[in-house]
Amino acid sequence: MKVVVTGGAGYIGGTVATLLVRAGHSVTVVDNLCHARREAVPEGVEFVQADIADHATIEALLRRVKPDGVLHFAALIEAGESMKKPEIYFRNNVAGTLALLEAMLAADVKRIVFSSTAAVYGEPEKVPIEETAKLAPTNAYGESKLISEQMLRWFEVAHGFRCAVLRYFNVAGALAGRGEEHEPESHLIPLVLDAALGLRSSIAIFGEDYDTPDGTCIRDYIHIVDLAEAHILALQVLEKQGGLLVNLGNGEGFSVKQVIETARRVTGKEIPVELKPRRSGDPARLVASAGKAHEVLGWKPQHATLEDIIESAWQWHQQRFGKRK
Repeated sequence: MKVVVTGGAGYIGGTVATLLVRAGHSVTVVDNLCHARREAVPEGVEFVQADIADHATIEALLRRVKPDGVLHFAALIEAGESMKKPEIYFRNNVAGTLALLEAMLAADVKRIVFSSTAAVYGEPEKVPIEETAKLAPTNAYGESKLISEQMLRWFEVAHGFRCAVLRYFNVAGALAGRGEEHEPESHLIPLVLDAALGLRSSIAIFGEDYDTPDGTCIRDYIHIVDLAEAHILALQVLEKQGGLLVNLGNGEGFSVKQVIETARRVTGKEIPVELKPRRSGDPARLVASAGKAHEVLGWKPQHATLEDIIESAWQWHQQRFGKRK
């Protein structure tokens, strides 16, 4: 297949692009490098530095490449920041996605796999969360993704697009030689490993009074390689049908304290903690019901344990920063 990957210099998009190339597909990566580096673009791909909001450039690219589909990862992703600057999330995530869809329509490219999020559910009424659950985001990031999902549905109805919406939970871990390196970093596992390497003095726990067994937030962690494989499967399914909407997760949740304790075992480091107040917009529990993904995509996580996820991330962290005492 010929595939265009937006945000393909990033952690998730870049991993998916890497695995696509390894599987023998032709890949073009589009990224504006606002939160990524040119060096992070996978080998073996064509790279175009551009913003997805640049309709003329994206349309010209799509007309030239004539891809079988688009994998759309380009977005701002920080829930906390979205509560302080919602305007940039709607501009980048919503308006940017609309511009991409318009360019696809103009170039007659009508298959897209969309990177969505469990944040569209907000504070769930029951756990594990099924795809039919109420959609009530508690932050602007989740709202921006939900609006984009709704746009995709109407492009299916009006223009015959085939869309796959993949709502995923907390992505972590690493492909050998390639892992998580957001700038600035805000995700729990890499922050915990920063503390293990001595790159930060402690790890913050934002609230320990949630309605959970140990009082800290619970999240469903999925290994980056498992997530990438699901995107490739979704693109293949779009050859026959559209209208796909599935959760991607392990179906099991781990608390902030469990993550820290597991990291202590994996790394052999103390990892000091610092207790802080809750952050606005953080639900107590986000755990996926992933049965639909198993059924529709034929997908099942192969790296489901927290130990496996953190071990691969730890190997990447040591490689990235150099082993430290």
